[in-house]
Amino acid sequence: MAALKQKKWGDFHAIFRPYWNTGGEMGLWNEELISLLPTTVKVFASAGAGYNWADIGVLAKYGIYYCNGAGASSEAVADMAIFHMLSAFRNLTWSHLAARSGDPERWWDAHKYVNDTSHNPRGHTVGIIGLGNIGYLIARKAYLAFGVKIVYSDIFRKTKDQEEAIEAEYYDKLEDMLAVADCVVIATPFSGEKIVTAQLLAKFKKGSRLVNIARGGLVDSEALADALESRHIFAAGLDVLENEPYVSPRLIKNENVTLTCHNGGGSLETNYGFESLAMENVYLVLTGREPLTPVNAQLVRERSS
Repeated sequence: MAALKQKKWGDFHAIFRPYWNTGGEMGLWNEELISLLPTTVKVFASAGAGYNWADIGVLAKYGIYYCNGAGASSEAVADMAIFHMLSAFRNLTWSHLAARSGDPERWWDAHKYVNDTSHNPRGHTVGIIGLGNIGYLIARKAYLAFGVKIVYSDIFRKTKDQEEAIEAEYYDKLEDMLAVADCVVIATPFSGEKIVTAQLLAKFKKGSRLVNIARGGLVDSEALADALESRHIFAAGLDVLENEPYVSPRLIKNENVTLTCHNGGGSLETNYGFESLAMENVYLVLTGREPLTPVNAQLVRERSS
C-alpha cells in the first residue's frame, strides 16, 4: 500500500498473480487496497481457482476484470472428488490405515470387517451442491464410471441437453436433494459463509456420505464430527478443511474420514494451465478483447453501462 501511494511502479496496466507455490499467498484485496491502484489497471489475473481473498465487486467498481484459472483445474479437482467418493463408499481409509500400521491384528481386522461397511457406488444417488464446470465434470465422471443417479441443486439450472446427457435431476430446494442423496459432493464457490452447518447436516439422509473439494470454510468441522460420531453421516472425504492447515483432531481419529491436503487441483497439468490461462487473460484484456475466464464480467459491464 505504501508503494502504491508513492506510485513506485508507475501507471501499470495489469496484475498477474503466479501460481501460489511460486508467487506466494495473497493478502486481502479490499476497497482500502484496490482504491490505491492506478486508473490504468484493467485486469487482475490469478493463476488459481479460488478468489475469496479478492473483493471482485470492488474490482469491478474500478473497472478491473478479475480472472481466475478455474477451468485449468477442473479435471484434477473432479478426479479428486471421484477418489474421495469411492473412498467414502468403500470405507477405504480404515483399510489404508490398517495396511500402513505394520500391525498384523489391525490388518486382519480391516481385511475381515471393512467389507461389512463397504458399498459399490453403482445404483446409489450422488447429490452435487453446485453444478458449475467442476460440478458437472464430477457428475459426468461419476455417472459414466459408476452408474450412479445424479441429483443436483444450484442457483442456475443446467440446460435440458446437459441434464439428459447424465440423466441428472434438478432440485430447487437443497433440503429435498439432501434427503435422497447417498453421497453429497460440495462443488460450489465460497462466498464467506458456511453452508454445511449442524442444522443442514440434520437434513442429510441418515447414513449418507459427504465429500468436499470446494472450500473448507463451507463446512462446520465440529458439526460434521458430531454427525459422523452419531453415524447420521457415515463417512466423509475432505480435500479442504475449515482451518487449514490445522485439522480437527476428531476428524483425524475417525477412520471413516478420508483426508487430503487441499491437493484437489494439484497436478502439473493444472499448474501449467493456471499460469498459461492467466497470461492469456492479461494479453486479451490489454489488446482490447474479452478475457477468457472473468469472474466479475457482468459487474464490470454494469459499471460501464
